[in-house]
Amino acid sequence: MLLIPAIDLKNGQCVRLKQGLMNETTVFSDNPQQMAQHWLSQGARRLHLVDLDGAFAGKPQNFAAIETILSAVGQHIPVELGGGIRDIQTIEKYIKIGLRYVIIGTAAVKNPEFLRQACREFPQNIIVGIDAKYGQVATDGWAEVSSISAIDLGKQFEDAGVQSIIYTDIARDGMMSGVNVEATQKLANALSVPVIASGGLTNLDDIRALCAVADSGIEGAITGRAIYEGAIDFQAAQRLADELTA
Repeated sequence: MLLIPAIDLKNGQCVRLKQGLMNETTVFSDNPQQMAQHWLSQGARRLHLVDLDGAFAGKPQNFAAIETILSAVGQHIPVELGGGIRDIQTIEKYIKIGLRYVIIGTAAVKNPEFLRQACREFPQNIIVGIDAKYGQVATDGWAEVSSISAIDLGKQFEDAGVQSIIYTDIARDGMMSGVNVEATQKLANALSVPVIASGGLTNLDDIRALCAVADSGIEGAITGRAIYEGAIDFQAAQRLADELTA
């Protein structure tokens, strides 16, 4: 199982939010490129970027920082990005500068045909980001909670050609309260495409719990605050995940 370090970008800085709230921000670095290189040196096999400003604005806001990160590590490991990706031109722009995976969240809910078109035009590059609060899908930088369930949304798109689904439990994200293994496993069991867990990863016990159900279709876990604050040693955690899912 893959552990994926997260770099959340706000005003060109590397930050973490609590439960997606823009006023609950902790700045971890003024140099996202340096941070990306750090995780590469620690053995990361993939990197997860979020354009937080873009998620709220509905269009890219941290393009320069993203381009710098890709120039530093994009030749070495795949990089995925979500936040503010609402049209084909934006996807094309990111793919051209070396982004491997584009994560579509809000637009998948509000404009399903856009997602299907993106999968047709970029068949190897599209991931759906499902952000949920108590099982219901949230959109617009988590500001709105819809009436559709995470499982129903996943089923809508599993046959569209998406590479995987990133499932984030908003209630736990950035709270260091433990990953929602039960909900993640339930989603993975319901779908034919791989699921990546996100939100709440706190310690090695969370990794053990995820690895125990990895064969349900959970291929990885995104980690942010825990590795920045030292609650999880990234190298030790990836080593453990490798051992448990060998």
